[in-house]
This record gives sequence, structure tokens and C-alpha cells, in this order.
Amino acid sequence: MDPTVPAWDAELTPSNASYQAYPEATDIVTLVLVFLDFFITLVGMAGNAVVLWLLGFCMPKNAFSVYVLNLAGADFLFLSLEIMDILKVIIEYFQPIKIAIPDIFVVASTSTYIVGLSILSAISTERCLSVLCPIWYRCHRPRQTSAVVCALLWALSLLLSLLEGKYCALLFEDFDDVWCQVFDFITAGWLIFLFVLLSGSSLGLLSRLLCGSQRIQLTRLYVTVILTVLVFLLCGLPFGIHYFLLIWVSVYSRHRYVAALVLSCVNSCANPFIYFFVGNFRHRQRRRRRRQTLKLVLQRALQDLPEVDESESSLPQETLEMSRSSQVF
Repeated sequence: MDPTVPAWDAELTPSNASYQAYPEATDIVTLVLVFLDFFITLVGMAGNAVVLWLLGFCMPKNAFSVYVLNLAGADFLFLSLEIMDILKVIIEYFQPIKIAIPDIFVVASTSTYIVGLSILSAISTERCLSVLCPIWYRCHRPRQTSAVVCALLWALSLLLSLLEGKYCALLFEDFDDVWCQVFDFITAGWLIFLFVLLSGSSLGLLSRLLCGSQRIQLTRLYVTVILTVLVFLLCGLPFGIHYFLLIWVSVYSRHRYVAALVLSCVNSCANPFIYFFVGNFRHRQRRRRRRQTLKLVLQRALQDLPEVDESESSLPQETLEMSRSSQVF
């Protein structure tokens, strides 16, 4: 009941936790993590806003850019909702007041995490299919696959978020706890399926890129996908494990939860920097004569064609057009 204790402490820590013996030290650690999360969130929102602007209004859309656009939108919404929680914790830490955040914002935050993992799994699966079955992928892939898949994943993620946890009881007051627990298992099962799909398709893609007698030539698009998946496995996955799995066995830890949340924000923040790093790689010497805009750098990161001449001063516009036309929207 101490109003100076942050909300994360009261909601996520059991009453017999040992941290209560050292309240001041743990409060300082939590506050440091919160301010670190605040800085990361601001940087990530700015980076994803740039990606949203470039892909939404400045670049023609193709099969892959639609996925990246939706992934940037999910990351931006996740960080926007996260910064509200951060400000709530900071205010409650310094002021003896209680701020209530509507449940719909928590549902939206959970939904954006699920849709981010879902879209990333779809990206990795499509890239793997384009490598393992190139003829089928280019000739029989429906034109609107990317848009339809993204719309379905957004709707499914929102539905699972509404049915997950305590919000099940708010929607279905006549349901008992058994049905709500079933919905929790369904949500966790979906996330486990996405993780297996993401890992399997990524390993299949890596095996064709690095091993075997029929290795395909590495492009910037494949590097972008691999780095994005790697960052998620390192930074985004711990939050899902803690929030959706460890809560069942009552393994509560305030600092572990906050650290997983910070890593999740790092994952959402890192994607724009991956795009611009891959697009700008090996072009530092060549851009002396011609200034590289963010649009060209992002286009180069999404390029699905190998670079013919690495000594050129810039990527030819014809190559960019071929890369865009080679994808089916």
C-alpha cells in the first residue's frame, strides 16, 4: 500500500519477495532501468517514425516493404504505449499519487508485441520459401499476399490480446477461470508456434546462404532479415517468455521483468538502425562525391539483387527499379 512503490513492484512481485528487505537499493535500480528505458523508447520512436514516413509516403511498395512497414508500425505503437507506462512509473515514484491507465492500452501493448513477432515470422518464412522454392514463389504467389497476411495478423493479435489474462474476465463475466486459462494457453501456444516457425525458417535460410553446393548469393535483403531475427531472439524473446510463460508458475521478479521490458524496447528500437546500417554498409567511401539520402539507404537495405560492381559510386537507379519490380505486391 506504499504509494511511493512503483506500479511494476506491486503488480509483478509476490508478497513474500526478498527484495522488501532492501527497499531503497532496489528502488534505485528500478528507477535507473526506467530512465534507461525512457531514453531507448524515445530513440526508437524517432527511428520507426522515419521508416514509417519513408515507406508510407516516399517509396513504392513491394512484397517485402509492406511487411517492414507493418513491423515499423507495430514497433512504433509498442514504444508509444511503453512511454506512457514509463511516465506513469516516474510520476508515481516522485509523487504520492496513483495514476490509472485504461485496460485497453495494456491490451494494445500486448497486441503490438504479438503482431511484431507474427510479422517477423512471416517475413522469415517468405524469404525461406523464396530460396527453397524460387519458381513457385515467383510464379504462383498471390499478388496481395503481404497485405492480406498483415491484416490477418493484426486482427488475430488483437483478438488474442483481448482474450489473454485478466481481460478475459472483463469481456466474459459469466465465464469461469477455466475458460480464461484456456485462452491463456492458446495465446502462449501461438507464440511458441511463431517462435518455432521463426527459428526454423531462419535456420533454413542460413543453411542455403552459407552451406551446401547450391548456395545462393547473399543480398542486402537477406542480411537485413537475418540481423532483425537475431536481434529479436536476443532482445525481444525474453519479454515474451517472462510475460506469457513464467507468470503461470508464479516466477515473479520485478528486476527481471523490467530488464526484459527494456530489452524488448531495444528490439523495437534496433530495427530502423539495422535497415540504415545494412543500406549504408560499404558505401562510406563511395558517397564522398554524392550525398546519400535516407530514402536511398533504406532502398538499398531492402534490395533483393546482388550488387554487380562494388566499386560504383552509388547504387544505380535501374538496379533499384529491378529490385522493386522483382517483388510481387
